[in-house]
Amino acid sequence: MASDINGPQSGSAIPPHPGDAPARPVDLELLRTPPPVERADAARNRAAVLQAAARLFAEHGAEAVSMDQVAAAAGVGKGTLFRRFGDRSGLAAALLDARERDLQEAILRGPAPLGPGPGDGPDPDPADRLTAFTDAYLDHLLAHLDLVRMSETAARGARYRIGAYRFWHRHASVLLAGRSEDPDHDAHALLAPLAAEHVAALLPELGEQRIRAGVRRLAARLAAPPAA
Repeated sequence: MASDINGPQSGSAIPPHPGDAPARPVDLELLRTPPPVERADAARNRAAVLQAAARLFAEHGAEAVSMDQVAAAAGVGKGTLFRRFGDRSGLAAALLDARERDLQEAILRGPAPLGPGPGDGPDPDPADRLTAFTDAYLDHLLAHLDLVRMSETAARGARYRIGAYRFWHRHASVLLAGRSEDPDHDAHALLAPLAAEHVAALLPELGEQRIRAGVRRLAARLAAPPAA
């Protein structure tokens, strides 16, 4: 995998339009949320809270579970829970964190086409990587739809302030460099139909396969090589 002094990249730099300066590799590692560093007792409390929240959310749905119920099930005080996580959206974000790190690791270092593949092999096609990303992200989203929805809608614009969104956006914009006149805009356009609120609203009407197919078509159009 291509790398420089800034650490792991989203794959090799994508060739720009003819005559442009070479695209600069973008460091994604800095956009990742590092695992928490904490005392042993705090780590135990955190694990107990997340285990209790995961069980209650799975049994009753995230929207139906109160912070009081989570505190009681975890055996911690309500004050401890609120200081540590803030609210249910903070709990949702914490539960998603490890799962998002796994997907980010696959993007940074995993086999092609989701990841860059071995450093000594040919670079995977950006269009293939973009399609693999949308497939993998939908797998993640549909498996945790209530949690992602809660974390993305906790406040106005919350989705766009989440560190994970910035990672997904940067990854897509790197893959679109040289394929798009405005990679940053088109990366946002690709991620828009992957918003949890949007997917949750369309899922009963369209079903999973139509949603997947539509996002795949969008990714293919955005990543199509520029006309000669």
